[in-house]
Amino acid sequence: MRLARSRGAVAGIGELKPTRRTEGRTTLEMIAEVSRLAVLDAGLEPGHIDGLLVGPQVGETPQHVPATVAEYLGLKPDMANVVDLGGASGAGMVWRAAAAIEAGMCDAVLCVLANAREEVPSRSPNRNPIREFDVPFGASGANISYALLMQAHMAEHGSSAEDFAAIAAWARSNAQLNPDAIFHGKPAGIDDVLASPMVASPLHLLEIVMPVAGGEAVVVVSAKRARQLAKPAVHLLGAGEKVTHRAVSQAPSLTSGPLKPAMARAFAQSGTRAAEMNLLSLYDCYTIMVAATIEDAGLCAAGQFGQWVRDHDLGPSGDAPLNTHGGQLGFGQPDLAGGMTHVVEAVRQLRGQATGRQIANAKLALVTGNGATMSEATALVLGADQ
Repeated sequence: MRLARSRGAVAGIGELKPTRRTEGRTTLEMIAEVSRLAVLDAGLEPGHIDGLLVGPQVGETPQHVPATVAEYLGLKPDMANVVDLGGASGAGMVWRAAAAIEAGMCDAVLCVLANAREEVPSRSPNRNPIREFDVPFGASGANISYALLMQAHMAEHGSSAEDFAAIAAWARSNAQLNPDAIFHGKPAGIDDVLASPMVASPLHLLEIVMPVAGGEAVVVVSAKRARQLAKPAVHLLGAGEKVTHRAVSQAPSLTSGPLKPAMARAFAQSGTRAAEMNLLSLYDCYTIMVAATIEDAGLCAAGQFGQWVRDHDLGPSGDAPLNTHGGQLGFGQPDLAGGMTHVVEAVRQLRGQATGRQIANAKLALVTGNGATMSEATALVLGADQ
């Protein structure tokens, strides 16, 4: 009997003795212990682990679970995700890990599930380490953390408030072409951005996303199936992912983030370069996020995003279209669906269906996603159907 080609193999296992209660122990502690056993059983070192799959909760943190676990374990995975399939999660992790390896995203994936069980649950639903090392010192909430990144960029590269404000002004300008944008009919120039209230120095109010209600969705099929459908397809040509930390205090750099290697991988897989993109659909929770992404993509040298923005037209008819739907700074941020707006706009442009703001002959788009404080990064290169 001829065996099918192996798609992956389980090389190590770890197991903790079950107990009724775990007083004084945390879920993160148990994850670390069982992970150590599995890595040792596989004959590997922690540095060999470049992929991470975890459950939807670690019992102590409601969001950013992969980044929290990766930070706690001292890992910097190239692929990280949550598998939420109830009792089928363990089996589901195995094939996802094999698929990720076959896709070239990583080489060794740690799949881990654990939970503490106390007689009296902790009163706090969130015992994330960020509450010990960041929050007590004032780094509480996204505004403060991204203001720190912006301040660091200014200090290291001499970038100005006007440089950052220009990004917000372009977002508002593009939003005027999108009737669905929350700021449609409400343009704002650089002076308006700088005149808006200071929220967390040096971040002004108009440099921060507006939270809104909403939703986004896409349906992904195989390339073969796509050719059988009536509407033109948009193809995933390359992808990259990187997680480096959760708390900003643990960030390897305050001026460059994990999107740099993520985008490099997406470009390498697709055989493209940033300069070849017809659309830059860049995650823009704050202006500093866009600035860092422009530089990390290689569109300009570190510290030169301000000049790059001044040298280019970022509108749909310009030479460097950026967030033609207005981005989250102009369209609004419907919570986690905010990142999906960048995917939807890229698909719309590559299909030639962006009425009123269509890019001429759009063939390639770079889409980026960002989680936590420039911590979790995903980059996609999408291509129009040929």
